[in-house]
Amino acid sequence: MVPPIDRYGSDVLSGDWRAPKRGRSVPTPAERDLVVEEVETGWVGAVVRVEKAGGMHVVHLEDRRGRTKAFPLGPGFLVNGAPVTLTPPTASATAALADARRAASRTASGSVAVHDARAKVASGSRIYVEGRHDAELVEKVWGDDLRVEGVVVELMDGVDDLAGIIAEFQPGRGRRLGVLVDHLLPGTKEARIVEQARALPGLAQHVKILGHPYVDVWQSVRPERLGRQQWPIIPRGTSWKHGICAELGWPHASQADIANAWKRILGTVRSYADLEPTLLASVEELIDFVTEPSA
Repeated sequence: MVPPIDRYGSDVLSGDWRAPKRGRSVPTPAERDLVVEEVETGWVGAVVRVEKAGGMHVVHLEDRRGRTKAFPLGPGFLVNGAPVTLTPPTASATAALADARRAASRTASGSVAVHDARAKVASGSRIYVEGRHDAELVEKVWGDDLRVEGVVVELMDGVDDLAGIIAEFQPGRGRRLGVLVDHLLPGTKEARIVEQARALPGLAQHVKILGHPYVDVWQSVRPERLGRQQWPIIPRGTSWKHGICAELGWPHASQADIANAWKRILGTVRSYADLEPTLLASVEELIDFVTEPSA
């Protein structure tokens, strides 16, 4: 039997017929970086902070141009097109924000951050490192500090002629030189080269040469950042960087592969805490040496 046709459809008064087309407003904590739209003005921005002003909560929204505008916390906002009522952020979100602010007050090296400070004109003193990877690591962790101090890091492309490099720099009053050497261990070629350079007459006051024990600066990154307990041991006769990439299962057929491997390693470094103490001690001592006021 064919059911009768309902000419009038379902009951128009059934269900929540008073609900707005976009749905009812949902309480949503105004947590940092939440992107919202203020309905009346059309202002779209990310939450940067919530504060009390004049006895009421106010949310500050920063648009994509970096402009900030304040609105009363409460209804009248959209998130992804759906209406929300912004509420004060939860205690956990507030704690996370406080942690983020504390982190922002420190540089990657752990120093107190100097905000809105222009980099100083470069001083006569310098820090020399062996290669590009060394320089990029120093820049990532200590770059903010060095710019404040006006100290430039330069590449030597190896230390075979370290004595000549130092002589060419002409260190002296107002021109201190700090040198960071890879694989500086007793009995190594690097140790002999450094010993000869340290013997140059009249330079002890103006030149400091320090190093780290690692075959390459890659090893100064804590292996835990790569999910390992220790760096692989590469047998003699094998290119160390190629061997490392092979052990880690990374491409290593070309120089571009090696460059990408370093970018991957460098990308795991967030701060000084991700580096081995031996490198930290040497770099910090070199920075202190070249920035000492009497220099």
